[in-house]
Amino acid sequence: MARYYPIFVNLEGKNCLIIGGGKVAERKAATLLDYKANIRIVSPQVGDTINKWSQENLLSWRKGEFRESDLKDIFMVFVATDNRKITEYVVQLCRSRGIMVNAVDDPPNCDFFVPSILRQQSLVIAISTEGKSPMFAKRLRKELEELITPAYGELVELLGEQRDFVKKNIHNICERGKLFEEMVYSDALELLKIGEKDKARERIKKCISSWWG
Repeated sequence: MARYYPIFVNLEGKNCLIIGGGKVAERKAATLLDYKANIRIVSPQVGDTINKWSQENLLSWRKGEFRESDLKDIFMVFVATDNRKITEYVVQLCRSRGIMVNAVDDPPNCDFFVPSILRQQSLVIAISTEGKSPMFAKRLRKELEELITPAYGELVELLGEQRDFVKKNIHNICERGKLFEEMVYSDALELLKIGEKDKARERIKKCISSWWG
């Protein structure tokens, strides 16, 4: 089995096609909505939620069976149907056109997998078993949720506030790296864990100011 390269993709404004209208398709659409993708759904029938989203113009739904023309201008495809012939047909077409395709619960027909995600603001941890055991990935995510609290996401935001300033004022990459390391390993995280966000921000700023003596 191939090894899969982990990557984060910006889907904002990208055309993503979902073939199918059941609960699995609904979950895929819900996630894509969070990332501001342009969602197109093709299915003879859809559930109430997808129908509602379509009426609200959050996505587009074409009622009917898949047609080759549905792939026009598509960036990414999710196949969420239990019809094996349709799945194999869609996958073949996508691969011939260089379109990334994911056939739900069918690893050989997947060019990519959707990981189990733990998110705390801009801190994102993605867990994948390369299709071998999505349930274990889900279990591991739940265990990590006990460790990676909202304080970790808050720290990332505070560090992000200062990143451009540091890059603009410290041109030496090695020196810049040392300062970033000092900021990351300060006690700012511990302060955030006890709700002292202002003190955590000041601690990071102090790391920066002390760099100039």
